[in-house]
Amino acid sequence: MKLKQRVVLLAILLVIFIFTKVFLIDNLDTSAANREDQRAFHRMMASLRVELDPRLDHTMQSPWEIAAQWVVPREVYPEETPELGAVMHAMSTKKIIKADVGYKGTQLKALLILEGGQKVVFKPKRYARDYVVEGEPYAGYDRHNAEVAAFHLDRILGFRRAPLVVGRFVNLRTEIKPVATEQLLGTFMTVGNSTCFYGKCYYCRETEPACADGDIMEGSVTLWLPDVWPLQKHRHPWGRTYREGKLARWEYDESYCDAVKKTSPYDSGPRLLDIIDTAIFDYLIGNADRHHYESFQDDEGASMLILLDNAKSFGNPALDERSILAPLYQCCIIRVSTWNRLNYLKNGVLKSALKTALSHDPISPVLSDSHLDALDQRLLSILATVKQCTDQFGSDVVLVEDRMTLSHL
Repeated sequence: MKLKQRVVLLAILLVIFIFTKVFLIDNLDTSAANREDQRAFHRMMASLRVELDPRLDHTMQSPWEIAAQWVVPREVYPEETPELGAVMHAMSTKKIIKADVGYKGTQLKALLILEGGQKVVFKPKRYARDYVVEGEPYAGYDRHNAEVAAFHLDRILGFRRAPLVVGRFVNLRTEIKPVATEQLLGTFMTVGNSTCFYGKCYYCRETEPACADGDIMEGSVTLWLPDVWPLQKHRHPWGRTYREGKLARWEYDESYCDAVKKTSPYDSGPRLLDIIDTAIFDYLIGNADRHHYESFQDDEGASMLILLDNAKSFGNPALDERSILAPLYQCCIIRVSTWNRLNYLKNGVLKSALKTALSHDPISPVLSDSHLDALDQRLLSILATVKQCTDQFGSDVVLVEDRMTLSHL
């Protein structure tokens, strides 16, 4: 065979090899990832119901030790958690050995220490389930049931970035007051036949206490993250100004995302995609109040954006605050795994899944039907927004493959 023919043959073989690599092998890899996404979705759906059962037959560890070992830089709890029911049962029933005012913030909460030394944050009931919070999308008191619902939505979306939350009933007279600090005890009062307290916070007022039904108060308890994982607070790049007549830059600058992409930690690593995930999460629950966010300290942008403080959610089912989605429609990128999960949840699956997940909580029903219906409608808006992006830029640009290996060793 002549040299020229050999060169031509080698060139043809090289083209065939490149074609195989790009169009066949890469597609196989993508298909494998998509199949794993589908398997993960089915595993999640099979474990939606969390029976609050105290038994931990296979281990000598306490529920608190188990939950502490779950935490890693990219998730608060693992995908498969057979002990989840036992941990949540402990959160909702363990004896309260100390009660104090909540950590600093704008909203009323109490810091409880449960038997075994575990800290939890207690948020009291302020509204009936069907109450509609009017006004700005961040208006009103914190909603304790929103914290419960947001945690289970985090499970359903497969993010696993929200600390554990469960509903709980407490007797303020017999469970809280005997173990309360003087600072917390000084905020207790009686209104009619009900025991009330107003706590210590930026917006806490003696004239606006949270009141029990007699002595029994409904609320939520959020599991405190282990102290070995200190948190670092960041200003959200799409945060609001909260000042009438003054817009944040993202509200008027259509190229704002380009500027964000040039600043740390959004110029590399997973953080910007975490912001996109969080925008989707917040839009679904109606949370327009994420002005700051937390990650683990000294992470250099590698750890997750932790979904803390979700109580300004589920206030008005008729209000779809599209501006919450600004990171998505301005950046026009989304994780492939997130996109797959959203598509699995359409056609009423999301509403049904969340309703099932919430059915065993002690304060069930956690959400009204109108809020559950709103989730499915908002999901359609998210899917339409991504389609607009892919129509404009192409799916190869918009759908980003970003699967980070997680370790629980």
